Amino acid sequence: MKVLIATDKPFAKVAVDGIRKEIEAAGYELALLEKYTEKAQLLDAVKDANAIIIRSDIIDAAVLDAAKELKIVVRAGAGYDNVDLAHGVCVMNTPGQNSNAVAELAFGMMVMAVRNMYNGTSGTELKGKKLGIHAYGNVGRNVARIAKGFGMEIFA
Repeated sequence: MKVLIATDKPFAKVAVDGIRKEIEAAGYELALLEKYTEKAQLLDAVKDANAIIIRSDIIDAAVLDAAKELKIVVRAGAGYDNVDLAHGVCVMNTPGQNSNAVAELAFGMMVMAVRNMYNGTSGTELKGKKLGIHAYGNVGRNVARIAKGFGMEIFA
């Protein structure tokens, strides 16, 4: 069985190494297609793949038609609206996998915003501010956890 990791924006090396260890320990082959720039590269790489791991890469009808041996597509992240579901291939995702990273990014941006993008003016602070969270899934819960540490009042 051949597992293809196809990502135009590569995973961290430690993640690829971990995936490789698991795939090869199971007796399967791992192939990498990273930083591809043309769809033709993806179409060629999927020809003999039995499984594919992606991020936000588009797996449309053309890709699925080229992947005659494909049984499963795994999206590293929440949602799978970037995968055509009409071809009978099993599609899975990994909700929550990067939710802490997303929450931390949101807070980094909030700190930048309240500090006037560090433009030399004083800005303000997050402590005591009210934070409204639209949706309370994996990311929302992590945002709330971090906001509590900042002393914010949380509404979800």
